[in-house]
Amino acid sequence: MASIRPQQEILNGWWNFSSFHPTIEGYIGSWFHPTAPMGRALFNSLIVTIPATFLPIFVAALAAYSFARFTFPTKNILFLVIVLLQTIPQQMAIIPIFFIALNTGLWNNYIGLILVHTAFALPWQILFLRNFFSVLPVEVEEAARIDGAGYLKIFFRIVLPLTLPALASLTALQFVWVWNDFFFAAVLIAPTPETRLAPTAIPAQLGRLEPNWAILSASSIMTMMIPIAVYFALQRYYVRGIVAGAVKG
Repeated sequence: MASIRPQQEILNGWWNFSSFHPTIEGYIGSWFHPTAPMGRALFNSLIVTIPATFLPIFVAALAAYSFARFTFPTKNILFLVIVLLQTIPQQMAIIPIFFIALNTGLWNNYIGLILVHTAFALPWQILFLRNFFSVLPVEVEEAARIDGAGYLKIFFRIVLPLTLPALASLTALQFVWVWNDFFFAAVLIAPTPETRLAPTAIPAQLGRLEPNWAILSASSIMTMMIPIAVYFALQRYYVRGIVAGAVKG
């Protein structure tokens, strides 16, 4: 309601309908905001979120399949290290990440932000998919191997289609987490109108004087709509994937 009402009506209480004059000025002001245009910020967020969603899922699927099906030296130790990496918080690692990005030219670079999100997503995604692969029937893969199919063909033609619920769950979770990330976006991307992402654009619209609550509310609505749409598009697989990924450890 605040996003479609004039500023004075919001200050009088958005729940007060003694005067109600709906308007889209908040959305227009948010989209073309001079210091943090939400139209540009949403586009920037998509540039980061889409590859930062699919890249770690692809790498994690390959690694998880190796842990589930193959035997190699230090397999258990390496898997334990991957599990322990999930306990490292973002705040503990941000200082070395910042200096590495600065020294390699990846600061204020969307590629650097994508790589950081990929690195933090890999441990839990490998654990999740490894559990899912462990409960898949091996007989189907063995039959394909007898027919002459190689490991890569089995993986892409048989295994991945069977893991569609798990992959859809990972897609929904990773997309929402990257889309809503404020911490890495605020540290690794310069706060300019051309480079801000959606989570960092909203507080930049506050200004120094009285905030325009219609603009801020409209920005919040537009920022929420995209991950909500992604969730509804994948919801048929979401619960199935979460349950199947937690069956076997």
